[in-house]
Amino acid sequence: MSPTHRGRPVRGVVRAVVVLALLFGWSTAFGSASHAGAPLAQQLAVSVRGGDTLYSNGIRCTVGFNARSGTAMYALLSGRCAQGAHTWYADAALTVAVGVTAGVSFPGNDYASIRYTNTAVAYPGEVSLGATGSRDITGAANPYVGQSICHVGRTSGYRCGTVQAVNVTVNYGGGTVHGLFRSTVCSEPGDTGGPAFSGGTAVGIIVGSSGNCSSGGFTYYQPVVEGLSAYGLSVY
Repeated sequence: MSPTHRGRPVRGVVRAVVVLALLFGWSTAFGSASHAGAPLAQQLAVSVRGGDTLYSNGIRCTVGFNARSGTAMYALLSGRCAQGAHTWYADAALTVAVGVTAGVSFPGNDYASIRYTNTAVAYPGEVSLGATGSRDITGAANPYVGQSICHVGRTSGYRCGTVQAVNVTVNYGGGTVHGLFRSTVCSEPGDTGGPAFSGGTAVGIIVGSSGNCSSGGFTYYQPVVEGLSAYGLSVY
């Protein structure tokens, strides 16, 4: 991968060993699961956007971006977070099933896809910004050094900064991931999987960080174009 900025290739692999502050493996279940399913009226009121949380047995992951292939709808998220999960729900009680894992890539890469199967639930092509509303995502592109980006973390919320480096290799301890990029934006535990974007363009999903938002830090991302290409998806 050789992203460009003003026509000049940006190379130079930056190798880093990162103590990940972001949580992946929640070991406890989220309430008593009822698999009878929620009433249809309740499901019709549910929407899943980028930045929202999906649940599986003992696992919760943040949706990076919604995407599609033809008429089929998908979520793109962190591969490390999605490992071991099959059926996904929109609620912690596991009553509103929304889809199943379609693919996971980790290590080497850090992305996964969920195929949405519940047509009673809405899947807007937006990312949730929390109290400030939502952002419509209309395209995807590779990042470049100096680019202004924002991300949304489940814990730290909506924050903005600039891209510092591309083509970064990170050793998670449980596996090495190549081709990531890094920004000046801080993250907190629980932010993993959050969407990163520049205006209405998707650029990445949060996969790791160093430091925090009190003392300062930076964030690593899986480029979104790579994951979309791997699964034949496009944002909308």
